[in-house]
Amino acid sequence: MAKNGKVGDGHRNGAVKDRTQTYNPTTQTWTKRDSNSGRFMDGKSDGKPFKGVTKEK
Repeated sequence: MAKNGKVGDGHRNGAVKDRTQTYNPTTQTWTKRDSNSGRFMDGKSDGKPFKGVTKEK
């Protein structure tokens, strides 16, 4: 996982490790994937990408 700075500074330092995200045009949502196993983990319902997670191409 990503390192976090001081408590309350409101941001993450660096990207979340071992996670990527991809856009699903069928459902129009961003889906998070585990890089090690390749399994899909979670989807966003608001249509915005996850913060701090690397985007796949």
